[in-house]
Parts: sequence; C-alpha cells; structure tokens
Amino acid sequence: MTTATTSTPTTGRVQLALNVADLEASIAFYSAMFGVEPAKRRPGYANFAVAEPPLKLVLIETSEDTRGTGVAGALNHLGVEVPTIDAVTAARTRFAEAGLAAFDENDTTCCYALQDKVWVHDPAGAPWEVYTVKDENPVGARPATASLEILDVSGQKSQAGCCA
Repeated sequence: MTTATTSTPTTGRVQLALNVADLEASIAFYSAMFGVEPAKRRPGYANFAVAEPPLKLVLIETSEDTRGTGVAGALNHLGVEVPTIDAVTAARTRFAEAGLAAFDENDTTCCYALQDKVWVHDPAGAPWEVYTVKDENPVGARPATASLEILDVSGQKSQAGCCA
C-alpha cells in the first residue's frame, strides 16, 4: 500500500483539484484508489498527499447542480506544488518571459493553508497555479471557496473562488 506524505515535497508534484458533490463518497473512493487516507480534512474539503505517483489530490465539495455528473464540472483547477518560494518566483519569471498573463497571490490563505502562488491559464482556459505552502494550519485559514480575484483567459480580473 502506498503511504501518504504530509510534508512539502522536495520536488514539485502535480495537483489536481476536483469538484465533488458527495465528499464522503469521494474520500472513500480516492482512499481505495490510491491506498492512502486524506492528509487534511476540513468542512467541504479534503486533500491527499500521494507519494506514488507524486500527486496532490484536492476534493472541493460543491452542490450537485454545480458539479453535475460525469466529467462535466469535475475540474476545479490544476496546479504544481513546489517546495519553496523561490520555485514560485522562478515560475513567475518563466511565465513573464513567455508572455503569459499571470496573477500573483502572496501570503494568501486558501484551502486552509497559507500559500504563495502564481496563476496562469492554458489556451483553452484551464486555470493552473504554481504554489508553495508556507503554513498548513494558519490562524484564520479560509476554505477553498473563499473569494479571490484571479485573471480570466482574456487577462481581465474576475471574481472566482480561491482555488477555482
């Protein structure tokens, strides 16, 4: 059985954040699928720190109307968890050099953790974040649905949920 890691990885790992209508059923499914229990659980939220394959799986509870069924509505966002603030800065520089529109969030609380991150969108509009966790349990932490501004695909600021 694969074991979970609860510490920040020494190298980056891909994050997949999913909208789920039934958090408990989803936790049971992904625990069986990856052979690990969630590393963190909060109301309407769970994350798995899977060692093999290196994956941060985030489950964000949404209404069934928002989530829908099948693959439609499943994706919340994608990300890369990196071990240091310097790695976030390097991604930010890489995005700027490539001419990509990006939005920074430093010292933000989201998904019940204090993070520094930079957001970009792929050509089809899928949101990606490169982030590092500075504190797993900060005072006054906000859920994944906290309201933050991020750039939409046109480069205009729009309201979206934290980790959305």
